[in-house]
Amino acid sequence: MRGTANWDSAFETLMDSFKALTALLDKQGIKPSGNAMIVYTSTDDAGFTFLAQMPVDQDPKNLPKDMSIGKSPDGKALKFVHRGSYDNMDNTYEAITNHLDEKKLEAKDTFIEEYITDPLKTAEDKLVINVYVPLK
Repeated sequence: MRGTANWDSAFETLMDSFKALTALLDKQGIKPSGNAMIVYTSTDDAGFTFLAQMPVDQDPKNLPKDMSIGKSPDGKALKFVHRGSYDNMDNTYEAITNHLDEKKLEAKDTFIEEYITDPLKTAEDKLVINVYVPLK
């Protein structure tokens, strides 16, 4: 599911996307085959564009125009783990940026968050999110 959000309402917007995807899959009796993901496709000071993704083993039917079927990202990437509130993600991304600079690594313009705990059912301070940084 494609979407855009501003930073102030980022978490709520992402959760609304997961709710929409979950509702569509539930209605069609399709179970996710993996963890929900957010792929950030562009960012700026005001906000970001993203793809909310849910892996499935069968294709859903009758998708709304803001949803499509695609492949999960692949390729070489660094993996970082964020634990805790989404409000503290800035600290994780700052640590990632510092690590990339220190190691002289160049990232692609995409970041991927894989939600290990279900963000719709987990207390926000108990979230576990893998952050993948694809490398150039």
